[in-house]
Amino acid sequence: MKKWNRMAMAGALTLSIIAGNSMLALAEEKTTFTIAYAPNESTEQGTDARNGLAADLGEALGMEVKEIQASDYNAIIEALRTGNADMAYMGALAVAMAVDRADAAPIVMKAPEGDKEKAVYHSVLITQADNDEINSIEDIKGKTMAFVDPDSTSGNLVPTFEIIKAFPDDNLDTDILHTNGEFFEAVSFSGQHQAGLQAVIKGDVDVAPISDQILASEIANGNAEEGAVKIIHSSDAIPAEAMVIGTSVEEELQAKLVDFLTAYDNKDYFSQVIKVDGARFVKCDVTDYEPIIELNETINAE
Repeated sequence: MKKWNRMAMAGALTLSIIAGNSMLALAEEKTTFTIAYAPNESTEQGTDARNGLAADLGEALGMEVKEIQASDYNAIIEALRTGNADMAYMGALAVAMAVDRADAAPIVMKAPEGDKEKAVYHSVLITQADNDEINSIEDIKGKTMAFVDPDSTSGNLVPTFEIIKAFPDDNLDTDILHTNGEFFEAVSFSGQHQAGLQAVIKGDVDVAPISDQILASEIANGNAEEGAVKIIHSSDAIPAEAMVIGTSVEEELQAKLVDFLTAYDNKDYFSQVIKVDGARFVKCDVTDYEPIIELNETINAE
C-alpha cells in the first residue's frame, strides 16, 4: 500500500510539473508581433497600406500586429537585437548590418512580378533638369551633395563606391566624401530619399542619390513633377529590399511568415510601401546579400 501511495505521489508530482511547464509555455506564448519600418517606408500615402498588411498578418497569425516607425536603420537593428521588433523591412546594407549585429535573417525580398531575377534596383544620382553644369558623375566635384542616411544602401554606400570609382586619381575614401570642403563644397544627410529629391528640386543641393524605384514612385504619386530632375548616373544592380526577422521569431512562426508574405498580393501595399507596382515577395536568404556585405567591407577598409 505504501509502495502504491509513493507511486501515486510521484505520478501526481510529474503531472504537476508538466502542468506547470504548460502554464509557463502559455504565459510565454507570443501575443504581439511588431514590424519596424524606416522613414522611407513611412510616407503619408503608405500609411493605410501598411496598416492593411498589419491587419491581414494579424489575422493570419492569430495575434496583434503592431507597427513602429524607427528614426533610422540603426534604431531598427537595435530593436531587432533587443526583441522590441520582430520583423523589419530594410535595404541591402541594413540587412548586412542586421545579420552581423542582431543575428537577424532575411526571409523574403521584393521582386517585380514575383520574379526573383528582377529582384534588383539601382542607385541613381540626380540634379535639377535644367542644371547645365552637371550632366554626368564626373561633373559633381566641388558641388553640394545630400546623401540619404549613413546606413542607406542606395542613398550612401553604393553612391560612395560609385564616386570613388569615377575619380580613381583623387584617392578618395568615405571620410573625404563626407567632409565639407574636401571633395564636395558641402555635404549632408537628408534622412530620406524623398527629402533628398525635394532638396534637389528646390535647389537646396546640387546632387543627391536616390533609389530609382523611389524616384519613380514619387513621380507617380504626384510628389515630384515628371522632368523636374535628371539622372546623371546609375549604379550597377543592387539586391532588393528584404523583410528581416530577429531571433525573437521561432522556426514555426518564421514558416508562417514566409507563407503569408510570399502569397500576399495587396496591390496598394506594393505600390505605396514597397514602391513597385505589381511586385511580390519571394523567398530569400543571406546569400542573396553577399555582394553588398563584401562591398561594405571594401568601403570600410578604405
